Amino acid sequence: MKKMILIIACALFLMTGFASAEEADAILGQWYTDPEKKDVVVEIYKDNDLYSGKIIWLKNPKEDDGTDKVDDENPDEARRNDPILGMNLVKGFTYKGSNKWAGGTIYDPNNGKTYKCKMSLKGDDLKVRGFIGVSLFGRTVHWLRK
Repeated sequence: MKKMILIIACALFLMTGFASAEEADAILGQWYTDPEKKDVVVEIYKDNDLYSGKIIWLKNPKEDDGTDKVDDENPDEARRNDPILGMNLVKGFTYKGSNKWAGGTIYDPNNGKTYKCKMSLKGDDLKVRGFIGVSLFGRTVHWLRK
């Protein structure tokens, strides 16, 4: 009888671990960063146990003169010619449970600044909050699953 209880307990423990991993990976995929404009797509991927995301599509990837859009606001002058397409926008997130990811950063190529960030998922709506210091001082945007 004790052996049977131990087997059941181990099975339940393993099933919980698999459900947790599946829950953590729910963020993976492609996301419109502005559901109305649908002009940028970020793909969130897993690298070891961390979640990051890079820009994989731009509605307008070129400047008016035909050159690629670059990260011209980057505070590191050596990176100002890096293309926006392919850029890592969000980095270093860990799954915290209850469809929440934290501990990462988000880069804003419009101003060249990097912010702390946390994300939460409900259905196909990914709430992305960038902030300075504490979450109270920040801005939330909603990304839509593609």
